[in-house]
Amino acid sequence: MKDIKLEQDDFQPLRNVVFNTLRDAILRGDLQPGERLMEIHLAKKLGVSRTPVREAISMLEQEGLAVTYPRRGAQVAKMTVKDLDDVLEIREVLDTLAASLACRNMNSDDINNLAVACADFEKATRGNDIREVVRTDEAFHNVIYEASGNPRLRAILLNLKGQMYRFRFEYVKDKSNYPFLIKEHKDILEALKTRNEEEVIKHTKKHLVNQMESVRQVILSQE
Repeated sequence: MKDIKLEQDDFQPLRNVVFNTLRDAILRGDLQPGERLMEIHLAKKLGVSRTPVREAISMLEQEGLAVTYPRRGAQVAKMTVKDLDDVLEIREVLDTLAASLACRNMNSDDINNLAVACADFEKATRGNDIREVVRTDEAFHNVIYEASGNPRLRAILLNLKGQMYRFRFEYVKDKSNYPFLIKEHKDILEALKTRNEEEVIKHTKKHLVNQMESVRQVILSQE
């Protein structure tokens, strides 16, 4: 285990600070797939009690970043092609539904918000903060979810966001993907501007399939 330091944040509960610290360590590769997450060891290393560590590990499990086995305890979860396919299979159905509904329901303010989100994402890709790239990518899609006019659908998609985070992070770690992501966002935006539902669905599916194929190659290279 590499040296892991607690990311200080006075505005969040300690369990969230520990969770963000461990999540970033997993996504950076400082905590490797299969590596054990021992409460006592992590608590000592981070300078906290076992309780926030235990709570943070539970939160990691909800995002698919950790798994607990009987008598063995928690460990960093391995990414598998099956996990990827399962999550993106669901997301393809839900995202295309949300995009289709947004195409019918979006008003001028929604279009402007999506254009701003698109520009924010492009700006983020010019920096070196991968978490900001992920955040702005999520923000782009959140505008579409909100504009769908279906709060239950939006809630389901936001709940799925945690399970998508690791795959999304892996995708944007490769900066060579940025030109494609920027173009795909712009294509979706333009299709929504013109209310072309068929094009909206086509570009949304293309966006998700490209992400899936890129992350699949990363997973296969690690096996």
